[in-house]
Amino acid sequence: MTATPDDGTLTNEGLAAPGQGRVLVIGCGALAREILAVLETNGLRHVDLTCLPAIWHNAPAKIAPALEESIVTHRDNYESIFVAYADCGTGGEIEKVCARHGIEMIAGPHCYSFFDGNTTFATRDEVTAFYLTDFLTRQFEAFVIRPLGLDRHPELRDIYFGNYERLIYLAQTDDPALDDRARAAAETLGLTYERRFTGYGDLAGALAGL
Repeated sequence: MTATPDDGTLTNEGLAAPGQGRVLVIGCGALAREILAVLETNGLRHVDLTCLPAIWHNAPAKIAPALEESIVTHRDNYESIFVAYADCGTGGEIEKVCARHGIEMIAGPHCYSFFDGNTTFATRDEVTAFYLTDFLTRQFEAFVIRPLGLDRHPELRDIYFGNYERLIYLAQTDDPALDDRARAAAETLGLTYERRFTGYGDLAGALAGL
């Protein structure tokens, strides 16, 4: 099984493929821990994982070209490849890359949706909600505070988040420390806090068949 690096490495560098299995999952660094947990639970020791940098969550235009490069790099070394990205703000570009190479990908508009369950998420009316996952809760400073300049200009908070009402923490694990951190993030942004335990949602089913 692939070893999980620290969150800082997953954020800025991603995760290299070990080249030992028969199936490769290419995913977002923000999903590495969850993907590896699902693979371990299902005994999928023939599956390798490689991840693109999680920080591209904030720059989705980078994802599809890098994903295609990764597919081309690895396709001759594996029997099959699965893409553990939803659309993730790329405007359909990830789907186009997967279609070009005949590769399956996880369904849904983004990870918040497939963690919550795509069918369930589609029925919710949460246009004023800001979401965090386990990873984004741990990396709140790196993904929200510093990129938006709120560490230097806290007065910008209401400009960025004035139309939001709630911060919803979609929890993959039962971790009181993460719950406290997500609650603190909601307070920082001036939003009402809600915790929703999702587990791995549709990600688990998508990977179980590999």
